[in-house]
Amino acid sequence: MNDITQHNPKHIHQKKVNQLLKTGRGQIEGILKMYDEDRYCVDISKQILSVIALLQNANALILNDHINTCVTEAIINKEGKEKIDEITEILVKYLR
Repeated sequence: MNDITQHNPKHIHQKKVNQLLKTGRGQIEGILKMYDEDRYCVDISKQILSVIALLQNANALILNDHINTCVTEAIINKEGKEKIDEITEILVKYLR
């Protein structure tokens, strides 16, 4: 693996992303418990939507860090096309 694809310690949102993902994990465990307890379906659905929003926020922060570190570094090293193509692929999936 080259330096560009390795984790970059300059990712400024790392703490926030970890917090969001751990919160999401806790919420999913709560949703599983709600489902096992045969709780009201709409309440379960609301919790699922909450986790989806949380994961989207985490993903946005991860992509922001990636663009500001890995993609920027690749462009400086004249190796940016591959990184830009990766971001474009992610955006296409996200926008579907």
